[in-house]
Amino acid sequence: MLPERATRIIVDKFGIHANIYYNYSRKGLDVMRISLTDREADVMQALWEHGPSTVAEVRECLTDPLAYTTVLTVLRTLEAKGYVSHEEAGRGHRFFASVKQQAARKNAVQHLTDKLFKGSAELLFSHLVSEQKLSAEQIRRMRRLLAEHSDKEKPE
Repeated sequence: MLPERATRIIVDKFGIHANIYYNYSRKGLDVMRISLTDREADVMQALWEHGPSTVAEVRECLTDPLAYTTVLTVLRTLEAKGYVSHEEAGRGHRFFASVKQQAARKNAVQHLTDKLFKGSAELLFSHLVSEQKLSAEQIRRMRRLLAEHSDKEKPE
């Protein structure tokens, strides 16, 4: 019988060891799905932008004026989910993200695509382009990204 979860230790750009959690499924080892509430996303954003932080430092980064204990509760919840870890820092703790921002973004976009666009990235892209007022520069960058992506898929 396989364990439900496994971890891989990594060292991030701040030299801190972090655990990345993986789930076992019938298909093998999968990176776990990252699911964040709005408040959790705000706290994670503070950790991604500012690196390892105390509760007070995270609290200062947030736009909503939350109580210290509320921020601590959110951090503990994120830690229980495996998205945040901590290390001792004097009498307190310094919290740091255990998942990369890019992984969270990828999960969020995939979830949105699956739920609202029938799993079609093309439908999502089409919606984004048609519903937004894009500048000429943004359109050029998107075309360049699409061209680069299609060049990578062409057999040589």
